[in-house]
Amino acid sequence: MDPVTILLILFVAALVLFATEWLPVDVTALLLLGALLALGLLSPKAAFAGFGSDTVLTLASLFILTRVLLRAGVIEWVGQTLARRARNAGGMIRGMLSAVAGVSAFTSNTATTAVFLPVVTGLARRAGIAPSRVLMPLAFSSILGGTITVIGTSTNLVVSGALPATGLKPLGFFELAWVGLPVAVVGLLYLFFVAPRLLPAQDAALEESLRAYLADLTVAPGSPLAGQTLRETGLGRDHGLTVVAVRRGSDTLYAPGPDFRVQEDDTLAVEGPPDRILTGKSTLGVFSKSEQKLQADGTAPVRLVEAVVLPGSPLTGRTLREARFRERYGVSVLALHRRARTVERLAGLRVQVGDVLLVQGSADRIAGLGDYLTVLGDLTEAQRDLRKAPLALLLFGGAVLAGGLGLVPLSVAVVIAVALALALHLVTPEEAYRAVEWPVIVLVACMLAFGTAFEATGAAKVLTGALSGVLEPLGPYGLLAALFAVTVALTQPMSNQAAALVMLPLAVGTAKALGYDPRPFVIAITIAASNSFITPLEPSCMLVYGPGRYRFLDFVRVGTGLTLVTFAVALLVIPRVWPF
Repeated sequence: MDPVTILLILFVAALVLFATEWLPVDVTALLLLGALLALGLLSPKAAFAGFGSDTVLTLASLFILTRVLLRAGVIEWVGQTLARRARNAGGMIRGMLSAVAGVSAFTSNTATTAVFLPVVTGLARRAGIAPSRVLMPLAFSSILGGTITVIGTSTNLVVSGALPATGLKPLGFFELAWVGLPVAVVGLLYLFFVAPRLLPAQDAALEESLRAYLADLTVAPGSPLAGQTLRETGLGRDHGLTVVAVRRGSDTLYAPGPDFRVQEDDTLAVEGPPDRILTGKSTLGVFSKSEQKLQADGTAPVRLVEAVVLPGSPLTGRTLREARFRERYGVSVLALHRRARTVERLAGLRVQVGDVLLVQGSADRIAGLGDYLTVLGDLTEAQRDLRKAPLALLLFGGAVLAGGLGLVPLSVAVVIAVALALALHLVTPEEAYRAVEWPVIVLVACMLAFGTAFEATGAAKVLTGALSGVLEPLGPYGLLAALFAVTVALTQPMSNQAAALVMLPLAVGTAKALGYDPRPFVIAITIAASNSFITPLEPSCMLVYGPGRYRFLDFVRVGTGLTLVTFAVALLVIPRVWPF
């Protein structure tokens, strides 16, 4: 059997496996790479070249830089700032969705959706809007924003990195913006005015499974909370925190009313999920005194874990101060969870068996908690430190600016930014490795190798020759529409990157065979590959699927209209910016 036939069989088999996901997409890609090597269709050097390519290094670095921004609380700060400045319900939600699209143009749309999800849910409830009417638009907004820059999605970077192998230059940093911005603007208008009419009105199921913790947070000088009543602070409405008691001097007020006015140095006993407590600690100008004492004792890297109190513990029946907890274990307790709701300050609670403590300290100290405190989970990466936000923004913005202006290649700019982030302790090496989405890296590297084999064996020429004979009567506009539609169809069941890499050589080869400039067809495939609105299989959509209590058909109903809108805008804009 000749190499072309073998490669086409492998191509069809990979397409079926990608679409059905009988195996994880990265495993399918590795099997494809192994088959190319075993059958002698690709040399080892060519097969493994993708793993050291600029595209793979850029992708891995951007995953890490997104984690740096998250750990510094930059994205949450944007959301909280918009929430505080909101005036009316409609404008508030539209402004937030626009901000999501803007942030997603430079960071992972999945991370952007995850960070904004609780903020948008809180805003919707505050405005009396069913969260189900804004959560799907939230996910779709993040996807739309990803079409504006080359780093907006990993798919854009993958296409850009694969272009040199086809004889085309990589995508410019803002090249996609010519079509991405109109698509995003028109798409947002659809989400503002049409989508809410098509979506069900259901409350969210966002925090039902989260433990509610009790924490003592002291109001720092200059805090935005100082001088405001509890109602004005929006602690419950906007931040998901309930104030159960306030300590002022030697006096404690239990269950303060909404008109109670907060002052500097007040200690607020707040109840809420751990992520809300940690976010509030980094954005509201409040601090934990026990954490401050711990930080004064040393500079070792700090971890944050949940630990449950077991029977026989010497802590039982004592307050944390009476048990000399910090002196005994060398760690601090930020908050405590108890099944039975209690109205008490953390400092006054007597520990019971089954209590879950939110414990902060060095890895060595946490490992030595003893036989009566068992670690349930590690929440270290949920912590935010706004003090590092300016430096994180400087590194990320500097890398984007240097790469966007062409001062250095984008891959060089982001690798240097990652190295500096690690050196400046904005992220730990372990966390950096965990931030990288390795299945995407493996998929991209393997599919780049497949693209090389596709060209080298002549399979691309055979397949595009056959396609050009079928598609020639359609003309350039018909070909553009057909390639866009096929890519959209493929990207619903397949990963976006796989769909783009499958379609790219076919589009370029067919365009060249018919005498057209391949560039407009490359742009169309790049935009279409991110057009995953019709099913909830896109990671951003999966994040809101449960909390919004959606059904599969809700995505079909809303996503189909948005897909048609983006399809129409793309077909109008692309030929005018990139002529055939």
